[in-house]
Amino acid sequence: MTRVSGRDEHQAAFEARLETWGHDLRRTVGRVYGPVAAPQVTERLVAIARSAHEARPEDLLDLDERRLLEPDWFQRPSMIGYAAYADRFAGTLADVGRKASYLRDLGVGYLHLMPLLTPRPAPNDGGYAVMDYRSVRPDLGSVDDLRALTTTLRADGISLCLDLVLNHVAREHEWAVAARAGDAEKRAYFHVYDDRSTPDAYEASLPEVFPDFAPGNFTWDDDLAGWVWTTFNDYQWDVDWSNPSVLCEYADIILSLANLGVDVFRLDAIAFIWKRMGTACQNQPEVHELTRALRTVARIAAPAVVFKAEAIVGPQDLPAYLGVGPHAGRVSDLAYHNGLMVQIWSMLASADARLAARALQQLPQPPSTTAWITYVRCHDDIGWAVSDEDARAVGLDPFAHRRFLSDWYSGAFPGSWARGLVFQQNEQTGDRRISGSLASLAGLEAGDPDAAARILLAHALILGFGGLPVIWMGDELGLLNDRGWADDPAHAADNRWVHRPRMPWETVAAGTDEHGINAGLRELVETRRSLPHLHAASPTEVWDPRDPGVLLVVRKHPAGPLLGAYNVTPEEAWVAPDVLHWLGLHVPGLHDAISGRAPDLEEGAVRLAPYAAAWLYDSEQP
Repeated sequence: MTRVSGRDEHQAAFEARLETWGHDLRRTVGRVYGPVAAPQVTERLVAIARSAHEARPEDLLDLDERRLLEPDWFQRPSMIGYAAYADRFAGTLADVGRKASYLRDLGVGYLHLMPLLTPRPAPNDGGYAVMDYRSVRPDLGSVDDLRALTTTLRADGISLCLDLVLNHVAREHEWAVAARAGDAEKRAYFHVYDDRSTPDAYEASLPEVFPDFAPGNFTWDDDLAGWVWTTFNDYQWDVDWSNPSVLCEYADIILSLANLGVDVFRLDAIAFIWKRMGTACQNQPEVHELTRALRTVARIAAPAVVFKAEAIVGPQDLPAYLGVGPHAGRVSDLAYHNGLMVQIWSMLASADARLAARALQQLPQPPSTTAWITYVRCHDDIGWAVSDEDARAVGLDPFAHRRFLSDWYSGAFPGSWARGLVFQQNEQTGDRRISGSLASLAGLEAGDPDAAARILLAHALILGFGGLPVIWMGDELGLLNDRGWADDPAHAADNRWVHRPRMPWETVAAGTDEHGINAGLRELVETRRSLPHLHAASPTEVWDPRDPGVLLVVRKHPAGPLLGAYNVTPEEAWVAPDVLHWLGLHVPGLHDAISGRAPDLEEGAVRLAPYAAAWLYDSEQP
């Protein structure tokens, strides 16, 4: 009897996946491009998938099979993320590989390296103006170095997440260069208009992303002899996804990078990719159809890959990026929980959990095969995405509360311990976003004695909420704002670089932990690993606060409930007895996983110290 080779087994598995997912791909494509175009476009996508699978290295084919057997690998309580700029974390890609043991020891299983594909020369929006998706920034290394890094990380159990900008390319990208040279096919990759009539009609309903230094959404280009759509900056040209060739190009790019060992794709600016007159041109239904099509192609050719939606959108629009209705579990696997991040900062400034509870209650539970990315800080500024309805529901003036948050975190409000910078002030709307490191925003730079407790409380929240928690580089050390952020002329106009300092490896080597932040965070990460309740598939419930200063987050699990209680005030607070009774936790075996002992009880209530967190469960539950 002839033995089937490993490669033949993988090919048979590919054909089986194609049989399973091919019909779904054709239907999805048809909903975007119409039934007439669907067969041809689907055929092109299948050919791309087949070619990529045939070129896929053997070790990645084996990874595909393991991931299919363990589809919840990114949902597990043991999964912790870390995000950084490669050069500011270590230097080159090779240097990042040499720091893999640091990440492993921290408990990291997912590493997001900020844009490392070749951008245009500065200015390039921090690397998000990509000139070539198929090469790496020369100062970081080469494609071979990227392949070597993914191999090194994989040996340490770490998956690599890479940014893929979907909405736009640099003016210097080969598609744009060809369009400027008169190539009609590549000109059709972009939104180009001969005069201002159509752009002006769109502008009537379009917001401005960077009103300070990139007003408007269209730019005249002499080479094109037309107005090209530029949502973000005049050198970032929006691509036209209504052209199916654009979909096919990105499918091929994704699979080529996946064959280098990239596990996770952060789909940057995904909310903007479909344009519709009379709307804000964000969150359109076709966005989710196109993401579903890309995910299906990846599922067929490289099922180890998962997608993460960079959708910093309002609460009402966010669930769709993980899939709702017929799309449930079929769009992105991961999405940023921007609302949680915003509410953490809102709670700390106001010492009140009622707005956060109301806002977080509005989001439905994500599909059980997906997960939120939970985080306290990221590379970006903080925008105060507090809905008017949520604010009014708890008796707040929404405009006044957003103004208060901007004042508080810029240090302008009397008594504020925060030391942030105002980013992109919009005089018409009053919008003021905030830049600043976690530690500086939490009071460490100001010398506030509660700062370290706030930092650990914020991390306990993202670790205990459910999802895949991601630590921003340096937050585990309590890094402060980079006072020299503007010394580099390329950064001087963008104060977000204040919270993108370089990693102080001398501090790491010395083991300095003056405020106990590093040790405290590591203990939280280790504790999280032991709690099955924190698997992302388990439902999260946010309960109405009994004490307005305590956020109550319940994780429902077959092993019994886990109650996360978070005191966001500088005063002692309490978990009311009725909360424990309703959850069946008013029992002798009540245990706080964070402290490692039974909690302090007084007349049936659990005492929480200022800025303390507790993860309460029945330790005697079988």
